[in-house]
Amino acid sequence: MKWYELRSEEVEKKVNTSLSNGLTDQEVKQRQKQFGYNELKEAERPSALLLFLAQFKDFMVLVLLAATLISGLLGEYIDAIAIMAIVLINGFLGFFQERKAEKSLQALKELSAPQVNVFRNNEWVRILSKELVVGDIIKFTSGDRIGADVRLIEVKSLEIEESALTGESVPVTKHVDPIQDGDVSLGDQENMAFMGTMVTRGSGIGIVVGTGMNTAMGQIAELLQTAHAMITPLQRRLEQLGKVLITVALILTLLVVVVGVINGHELYEMFLAGVSLAVAAIPEGLPAIVTVALSLGVQRMIKKNAIVRRLPAVETLGCASVICSDKTGTMTQNKMTVTHLWSGGKTWSVSGTGYDVEGKFFFGEREIKPSENKTLQQLLTFGVLCNNATLKRKDQDIVLDGDPTEGALLVAGIKAGLTNEFLAQQFEIVEEFPFDSSRKMMSVIVRDKSGNQFVVTKGAPDVLLGVSKSVLWDNRQQPLSVDSENKIKKAIEDLASNALRTIAVGFKPLRPNQKLVSEREAESDLTFIGIQGMIDPPRPEVKAAVRECKDAGIKTVMITGDHLITAKAIATQLGILPEGGKVLDGYALSKMDQEELEEIVDDVYVYARVSPEHKLKIVKALQSRGHIVAMTGDGVNDAPAIKASDIGIAMGITGTDVAKEASSLVLLDDNFATIRAAIKEGRNIYENIRKFIRYLLASNVGEILVMLFAMLMGLPLPLVPIQILWVNLVTDGLPAMALGLDQPEGNLMKHGPRHPKEGVFARGLGWKIISRGFLIGIATLAAFMVVYHRDPNNLGYAQTIAFATLVMAQLIHVFDCRSERSIFHRNPFQNMYLVWAVLSSIVLMLIVIYYPPLQPIFKTYAIEPRDWLLVIGMSAIPTFLLAGSLLTSRRSTARA
Repeated sequence: MKWYELRSEEVEKKVNTSLSNGLTDQEVKQRQKQFGYNELKEAERPSALLLFLAQFKDFMVLVLLAATLISGLLGEYIDAIAIMAIVLINGFLGFFQERKAEKSLQALKELSAPQVNVFRNNEWVRILSKELVVGDIIKFTSGDRIGADVRLIEVKSLEIEESALTGESVPVTKHVDPIQDGDVSLGDQENMAFMGTMVTRGSGIGIVVGTGMNTAMGQIAELLQTAHAMITPLQRRLEQLGKVLITVALILTLLVVVVGVINGHELYEMFLAGVSLAVAAIPEGLPAIVTVALSLGVQRMIKKNAIVRRLPAVETLGCASVICSDKTGTMTQNKMTVTHLWSGGKTWSVSGTGYDVEGKFFFGEREIKPSENKTLQQLLTFGVLCNNATLKRKDQDIVLDGDPTEGALLVAGIKAGLTNEFLAQQFEIVEEFPFDSSRKMMSVIVRDKSGNQFVVTKGAPDVLLGVSKSVLWDNRQQPLSVDSENKIKKAIEDLASNALRTIAVGFKPLRPNQKLVSEREAESDLTFIGIQGMIDPPRPEVKAAVRECKDAGIKTVMITGDHLITAKAIATQLGILPEGGKVLDGYALSKMDQEELEEIVDDVYVYARVSPEHKLKIVKALQSRGHIVAMTGDGVNDAPAIKASDIGIAMGITGTDVAKEASSLVLLDDNFATIRAAIKEGRNIYENIRKFIRYLLASNVGEILVMLFAMLMGLPLPLVPIQILWVNLVTDGLPAMALGLDQPEGNLMKHGPRHPKEGVFARGLGWKIISRGFLIGIATLAAFMVVYHRDPNNLGYAQTIAFATLVMAQLIHVFDCRSERSIFHRNPFQNMYLVWAVLSSIVLMLIVIYYPPLQPIFKTYAIEPRDWLLVIGMSAIPTFLLAGSLLTSRRSTARA
């Protein structure tokens, strides 16, 4: 027997579960132990040994190994051992970094893992889908991803998109009846729901009958999703840069070798110097440091409640010029509270905020009881009946399970004593027509204790008014006249002008045994009862975040399904809508073609009463104007706009799985301020990458030039190969890593976003690299020449001076790299990682110079105290000479 052939009771018996209680924790543990977790097998990861050996396949590492072999064959065992030690240290560093990145990726997967609602121990709980077992009872609604293979036992207008399995993009309408047609294809198993498919409409409940590799998804190997390491545009540019640098470095190295041999140096000596110089000149650590910087940035974003699902998003964030954000929950607290009720020309107010169920009702200044007014009682009652929200107590707080708008209606009813438990004794829900963003309504068919049936509908007031033919006025039903319609519209406008969201409630009696087959049939000829006005107060931190984005040249656009007046009021309150800024509603947007929208899109700050389909139109219009667009969304229909935007942002709390799958960034707290923090982090990561590119390349230029100038001037080698290698490992590596952890400059969010096609060397970076590198090389060579000419017979001592000067010049220069302006503009102790990295490098340098056992290896001599004045003085020149001249020129410009 196939699962689709069985009745729900047979399925319940076969998987040994209970529809009334669900599985117990003990049963779940036993089944997980027996069958494992509900996850697809991943591709086998390389072993630790293979990962370690992979560190030695880099071209420059192979060159070093060849140099080691030649050194050994020529009897230079100390050089060979030293070079081998450096290669091994580099290998271990790369190995540990990759292992750490792997663990970070796994932690990231855990954070962004899909969740499901499951019925266990007689209550609904939310768990990770990987914890599901056969026999679990799960429920799902529009936008959810099915967590396992499920036999459906209850559906309400359920449609599921199964293209991942069948290739058919049209959603399948589901039912619960057994199918007795023999072998049925996946696409025709209409009483089943499969792992990895998406609910596009309605809701359902089902029994899990397959998990992990025993699902339809698990049996189709081609559909297994494997995570591929993504190369970012910046990494691609750096890879191209690396090829250019390799070519230039090899040419310069060859030139140094040739000139050295012509000047009488030994070929072997110049070969080793050339190899060492090539290794020092080529920043082979750049890709690794970029990856580390991006990974560390991703970890910092997680701490700030933003999960980066795609690494290129980190770079793109720094280019964002427009943020299109939802209002509800993102800019506001997402704790809707009914504060006003209107019906038949009367307005009542309600006290209490959030999910506090204590509150009072007032007519003007006078406190009243809702039960004393039949229409008010009916308005509150129907608001609770046409509702899927529930309140739960969690620790000391009351939390909402469901939509915030429905939560507000529920709390308003509870304040009047109309709890779910109380109403369940008087009414029975017969059928439900779930909310749909295109209809903007939800309806239920209700039966009372007398057997009378009627439709209860709630939805957008203007939409519900359009399908009403009568209205309750002074507790009496009367035809909807032009006068009463105008009064209702005026009430909607008055409530909305106070930034209240309005939900209307209507009803329609049914004839005995009357069957309704569609939403259209149910939601017609209604009686308009009244309106509930609610407010979702702005998050206190959003106004400052909007202002900071504005200072950073980023335009904030509010997109909401709310009434035009409500949206305008909130946007003004948050500082989004400037004087003269345009507000556009969905009706006007629908009438515009793409070209018309593109003409005015730069002037529009608020889009109200829009459906998710409009978002894609807005994104394309902004992109056509050259903007880099960040678009937020949470629903199924938001997915195309999220995917089409440059930075798709999904809501972590209210967002559907479809929206999260389409996004590149997920907000764990659904907070607009988190977007601001993520953009700031994205900008900072890019700037930090520029900082260590500047540092590494300037250092490398200095190392090449000191050797090249010495050869051209007929001088001895200022540095021996092992010293160059040591500088490349210690002086370049540790501070460069620390620059990747640097805090943002104070003006980071004070200038406009960078252009996405901006080159790595833009904004004068190329000049800074060449000028600092040139001065580092000259200063090192000058220190070498002073000591060498003082005592030509002590070449080793002069080389030690050059070695110390080069190291110190680079370590001073690293602090200059922290600022776009000069070393004087930032507190050096702000980045303690860098301070400790520099101190560590200095201590290691002193050990190499003064520790006798290491002196023969690194060809160093103990430097006399007086010569440290020369070393410090010369090493300070490259940084402070240019920084001082820059500071002087800026002061004179300011005075002028």
